[in-house]
Amino acid sequence: MQKVNYGRLLDDKLAELAGSGKKPSLLLHACCAPCSSHTLEFLSGHFDITLYFCNPNISPEEEFDFRLSELKRLVKEMKLDINIIEEPYDPKPFFELAKGLEELPERGERCRKCIGFRLEMAGSKAAELGCDYFTTTLTISPHKDCTFINECGAEVSKRCGVDYLFSDFKKHDGYKRSIELSRKYDLYRQNYCGCVYSRRNADK
Repeated sequence: MQKVNYGRLLDDKLAELAGSGKKPSLLLHACCAPCSSHTLEFLSGHFDITLYFCNPNISPEEEFDFRLSELKRLVKEMKLDINIIEEPYDPKPFFELAKGLEELPERGERCRKCIGFRLEMAGSKAAELGCDYFTTTLTISPHKDCTFINECGAEVSKRCGVDYLFSDFKKHDGYKRSIELSRKYDLYRQNYCGCVYSRRNADK
């Protein structure tokens, strides 16, 4: 089975939008400021973006609050007119879905369930707001399964009725650019995805 080039799909969609002269609305799920930096720079000229900070996996609460504050600071310093919707700190849904999967490595079933939950929340919020598209910054990470994220987003799209914007934000040196922008804006670059299990592995 031929592998889908999600970066090319995104390029084609942006070219289509440029040709139409339209600037549709996009709900962009954001996991943190570093992953959002290049993604916002890359997409802001093509969409009216609403950032959605929904990450029940992030622990402890101080870490959650600091990542959110860094995201807000990034948007301000990039001088972007973007609204940020934030779900309150509530790790219960994550710990429920992680039961029995605590020892699995990153990119395993626990991660897939966590990403799936956040995409469901993003799709639901996009539908509630009447957005034209929704997507996530997660595909910029070399530690995440880009194919799974996009396939999951497509399935969520069928249920929520909002088009999913396929992506691979690592393309065009996206991950490298996120590091450059993190240095430029002196962003906090965490060494674990957010959950207590990934932090445990990072500490090892």
